[in-house]
Amino acid sequence: MVTLTSHFKQPPISNDELQLVRASRATMPLAAEFRTLSIQLGEDEERQTQRARRLPKFLRLPRWRELLNEVLPFKSPHGQQERQERQRLVALTRITQQLRGCQFHRDTVKEIYARMGILPERGLDVEAAESRLVRHGANVIRWRSRRQILRVLGWFFGGFNRFLWLSVIVFFLCWKPIGNPPQTGNMALGIVIIVIICMQALFNAWQEWMTSRALESITSMKPECAVVVRSGRQLSVSPAALVPGDIVVLRAGDLVPADIRLVQTSVDLMLDRSVLTGVAEPTIGTTETTSANYLETCNMAMMGSAIVQGECRGIVVATGNRTVLGRLNKLVRRQETAPKRTILQLEVRRLVNGLTTLSLVVAAIFILLWAVWLRTSFPGFMSVSDALANGVGVLVTFVPGSLPISLTLALTAIAKRMQRNQVLIKNLTTVETLGSISAICCEKTGTLTQRQMVVTRVAYADAEVHAAQVHVDGGVAARRVYETAAWCNSAVLDPETPHLPAAEREAIGDATDCALLRLATHMRAVQVPEHSTLLTIPFSLRSRWMLTVCRTEEMQDPFVLIKGAPETLLPRCTEIQTVSGEIVAISDEIRSKLRETQQRWACEGCRLLLLCRRDFGKENPLTELVDSPAKLFVAAGENVSHLTVVGLVGMVDPPRPEIPGVVDTFRKAGVRVFMTTGDYAHTAAYVARQCRIITSATVDGIDQVLDTSEHTMADEKRKEEIDEAGSAPASSSVSSDELSRQESRADSQHTLATPRSLVVSGPELRGLSTAAWDAIALYEEIVFARITPEQKLQIIEELRARDAYVAVTGDDVNDLPAMRAAHVSVAMGNGSEVAKAAADLVLLDNNFSSVVVAIECGRLVFINLKKVIIYLLPMTNLSEIVPSLLNVVLGLPIPLSTFLMLVINTISDVWASVVLINEEPETDIMLTPPRNPKREKLVDAKFFLQAYGFIGMIQTISGHIMFFLCLYLRGGIAPKHVFLAFNKWTDGYMGKSKDELARLVSIAGSAHFMALVIMQWGNMFVARTRTVSVFRQNPLWGPKSNTLLLVAIPVSILVALFFNEIRWFNTVFLTGPIPVEFFFLPIPFAIALIACEEIRKLVVRRCPNSWVARLAW
Repeated sequence: MVTLTSHFKQPPISNDELQLVRASRATMPLAAEFRTLSIQLGEDEERQTQRARRLPKFLRLPRWRELLNEVLPFKSPHGQQERQERQRLVALTRITQQLRGCQFHRDTVKEIYARMGILPERGLDVEAAESRLVRHGANVIRWRSRRQILRVLGWFFGGFNRFLWLSVIVFFLCWKPIGNPPQTGNMALGIVIIVIICMQALFNAWQEWMTSRALESITSMKPECAVVVRSGRQLSVSPAALVPGDIVVLRAGDLVPADIRLVQTSVDLMLDRSVLTGVAEPTIGTTETTSANYLETCNMAMMGSAIVQGECRGIVVATGNRTVLGRLNKLVRRQETAPKRTILQLEVRRLVNGLTTLSLVVAAIFILLWAVWLRTSFPGFMSVSDALANGVGVLVTFVPGSLPISLTLALTAIAKRMQRNQVLIKNLTTVETLGSISAICCEKTGTLTQRQMVVTRVAYADAEVHAAQVHVDGGVAARRVYETAAWCNSAVLDPETPHLPAAEREAIGDATDCALLRLATHMRAVQVPEHSTLLTIPFSLRSRWMLTVCRTEEMQDPFVLIKGAPETLLPRCTEIQTVSGEIVAISDEIRSKLRETQQRWACEGCRLLLLCRRDFGKENPLTELVDSPAKLFVAAGENVSHLTVVGLVGMVDPPRPEIPGVVDTFRKAGVRVFMTTGDYAHTAAYVARQCRIITSATVDGIDQVLDTSEHTMADEKRKEEIDEAGSAPASSSVSSDELSRQESRADSQHTLATPRSLVVSGPELRGLSTAAWDAIALYEEIVFARITPEQKLQIIEELRARDAYVAVTGDDVNDLPAMRAAHVSVAMGNGSEVAKAAADLVLLDNNFSSVVVAIECGRLVFINLKKVIIYLLPMTNLSEIVPSLLNVVLGLPIPLSTFLMLVINTISDVWASVVLINEEPETDIMLTPPRNPKREKLVDAKFFLQAYGFIGMIQTISGHIMFFLCLYLRGGIAPKHVFLAFNKWTDGYMGKSKDELARLVSIAGSAHFMALVIMQWGNMFVARTRTVSVFRQNPLWGPKSNTLLLVAIPVSILVALFFNEIRWFNTVFLTGPIPVEFFFLPIPFAIALIACEEIRKLVVRRCPNSWVARLAW
C-alpha cells in the first residue's frame, strides 16, 4: 500500500528550512512569467477580448521584419524596449490560449485513465509507448535561438575583429586611391586580414558547436532515470523516453520529469514549485481538483518541480516543449541578454582591450611623428600610404587576438580531462573557480565514509549485546528490536533480486535505515507475524525521529514504533525492556547508565539511535482513526510520549580508504577540509581522526573560541580607547576593526603551518558574535557536529565573508541552501536528483578523491593560460613593435614587415599555443596555496616584466642582431650605415641601386623572422614551467612529457619556408629567401634564452626571499 504520511502537524522539514530551500532554487524570470500567465488564465472573457484588441497589428508583423529589427535595431532604445514588451505579451497570450484548453486537472482519476487509454495496474504497453514517442518526440526542452544572425555577426565583427576591419579599410585605401603608385602589397594585406577574420569566425563557430557537443556528451553521463509502469511492470527509463500516458512513480527527493496529473498520493505529499512560482512555501499534492486554474490546482505536478516529502503516482500529460516549463523557458530565453562573463574571461578581455588601446596610441604616435617630423625633415623617406600602413600594421600585430580562443580551448580541454576522471562539470566556467577553493565543507556520511552503515551493538536495560548475538536471538526482546528496525524504516530491499535470500539482498535508501534493515534481515531466529503499516511520519532534522503506526494479525489494535535521536526520545520514555524481554520502569540509575553508554559509544565512532514503541492497551486512541489518515496522523503525533525503550543501537560507517590521503593532499595544497554532520560531536571527532581531518593532539571547543573572541574584543576596545586618548595618528585611515581583521587573516595563513583543531556543535553556534566567527575561521581543522541546514548555510556564509572560497558537498534536499550559497557545490552520483540538479559538480564514481582532480584542473587552467600568454606576448608585442619604432625614430629600413608579423601571430605560434593549453600540471601545482582572484590577477606588473623586460628583450635583441648581421654578410653594409639612414636609403646609397637595397632588406627581414621563430622554440620550452627546471619536466620523457610540443619546430620551419621561399610571396609581400646559415645562427641565442631562464628559476627555488623570487611571475 502507499505509505500514508502528513504535514498537518509535524512536517519532515521545518518552515524555515523550506524557505531556505525554495528561495535558493527560485528562478525569478520564470516565476514572474508564471505568475503573469496564471493571472491571464484566470481572466474572464471580456478581459481576454480587451487584451486581444491591443495586439493585432503586432501579430501581423512579417517574420522578416522581426529578424531585421533584431539584426539592425534602428529604433531608439525606448522603442526597442516597448517592442520587446509587446512581443513578450503576445507570447504570453499565445501560451494562455494553449493552456486554457487543457482539461486534465478537471477530469476525475477514472476519467483521466480513460482519456489516456490506460489501466491503473498495467500502464502503457511498451509498443504503445514507442509509437507515442515517435508521435510526440523526446521529452527534452529544446529552444531554437532567434538571435542566430546576431551571433553570426558577432563572430565576424565582435571583439578585436572590429579593429581588424578598420585595418582592412585602411590597407585598401593605401592601395587605392592614396597609394601613388598603387602598391599591390597593401591590397594583399587587406585580403589576408579578411581571410584571418573569416578563419577566426569559423573557429568561433566550430568551437561553440564543439563546446556544446562536449557539454552534451558530458551531461549524458549523468545517471538520471524515471520509474514508470509499463505492461504491468515498474521500469527505469530515461526521462527523455517519457510519453503522454506514462504512469510515473515519484518519491521524496525526485525531480518531476514532465507535466503530470496526480492519480495517487500519500497524505504528506509536498512539492517544491519554486522554480516556476518563486514562492518559498511548499504546496500540497492531491488527487482532487482544487482550482479551475491549470497552473494553481494541486493535482498537477509540473516539470521542474521537486518532491520534498511523500510519494505519488501520476500520469504524464505533457512532455518537452509542451510542458509549462518548456513554454516559459522559450519565452524567457527569447528575452535573454548576453551571458555574464567569468573572471578569466573578463581578465582576458581587459588584457586585450588594454593592448588594443596601447596599440592605437602607438599607431597614432607613429602617424603623428610622420606628419609633424618625418614628412618635412626627410621628404621621400615615407609616403602617406607607407605611414598609414605602418601605423595600422602596429594595430594588427600588437594584440594576440587568439587569447579569447585560447581561454575557451583551455576550459574545454580541462572539462574533457575531468570527464575522463568521472567528474561531471555542468558549466565550463566553474573550472576557474575550482582553482581558488580554499575550504571544503563535506558531509560525513557517504562522502567521507563508505555509506555502508552496520549495526554493531545493541544496549538493553541490563546488558550490551553484540550484533552477532542479536542475529541468533529469537526471544521477545529480539522480536521487538526486529519490529522497530524493520517496520519503522524507509529503506527497501532491491526489487531486482527477489530470488535471493533477504540477508543477501541489497538495501536501498538512507544509510541508517539500510543498516537497521540489514540487521533485521539477519535475525533469522525471530518469528514475526504479517503486519500492515497504517501511517508513516518520515524522519526530519527538526523532530529527529521517525514514526510508524502498525498492526499485526495477532494484535489488531494499532501500536506505535518510533526511532530517533536518544537526546530527543529518551526524555519521553518511561519504560525499557531487558535482554530477556521484561518491561521495567526507567529509573534514574538506568537513565544515567544509558547516557554513559551513549557517550562511550559515541567516542568510539558509533552513530546512535534509540528504538522505541508504544502499546496503548485497552484504551487505544488510534483504533477508531484507522480509516482517517489525517486524524490518525494528528493522534499519533500527540502520543509521542510514555514510550518503551526497545534498545539503544550503535552503528558504524567505516571511512573510505582513500580519504586520509586525500585530506593530506588538500592540506599540502592549502585547502582546509571541514566536516559537517548531524552526528554527535564525539562520533564526528572520532571519524574525523580516522579521516585525518583532525590531527592535533588537543582539540579546542566552543569555550576556547569564546576566550579568543573575548581577547580580540578586549584588544579592539583597548585600541579604541587609545584612539580616543589621541595616541593614534589622526590621519589613520584604517579602523581598528579592519586592523584586527587583517591580523586575523594573517594568523589564518599561519594556522596552515601550525594546525589547530576545533569541534563545535550546532546548538553552540547560535548567537555567536563576529569576533567568535573570526576565531573559528582561524582554525585549519574543524568539525561541525549536530548541525541543521540553516546552520550549514550560516557556516558557508561566514566563511565567504572572511575571503574564503568554499566548496560544499551535499546529497539531499536539506543541503540545497548551502550548496547554492557556496562558490562550488558538489554532489555524489548516488545522491538525490534534487542535489545533483543543484550541484556544479557531480562525482559520478562517488569518490571524494575526484575533487582533488577537479581542484587540480581548476588550478591548471589558470596556469596554462598564463603559459600561453607568456609565450605569445613577447613575440606579438615587443619583438614586433620595436622594428616599427626603429623605422620611425632611427630611420632604419623596417626590419620586419607587417605580413611576416601576421604570419607569426596567426600561423607559426598557433600549434605551440594549443599544445601549451593542454600541458600537464607542474609537479608542485598542489603544493602551493590556492589563488585568491581578488589579489592574484591573470597578468600583473611582474608578469609584464617577465614578458617584456626579460624574454621579450632577449628575443628583440637577438632578432635585430640577425637582421644587421645579414645586411653585413649579404650586402657589406655595417650597422652604423643603417642607423639614421632615413631618406638616404635609396638609389646610390652604399653603391647599391634601390632594387638591390629593397632585395637586401627583404632577405635580412626574412632572417630576422627566422630568428624570432627559433627564439620562440626556446620560449616554448621555458614557458612550460614557472619555477621547475625544464630538465626535471622535459617534453621528451617522464610522466610530464609532451612530445607534441616538438612538432611545433618542423611546423614553424615549414611555415617559414612556405612564405619566404615561394616567389609569389616574395613579389607581393616583399619577403625574401632565408639564407641557409640563418637557420642555425639563431640557435645559440635560443639556448642562451633557456639558460638565462634556468638560472632565474634556480634562484627562485634556492633563494625564495631574494628580489628575483619576489619579481617572479
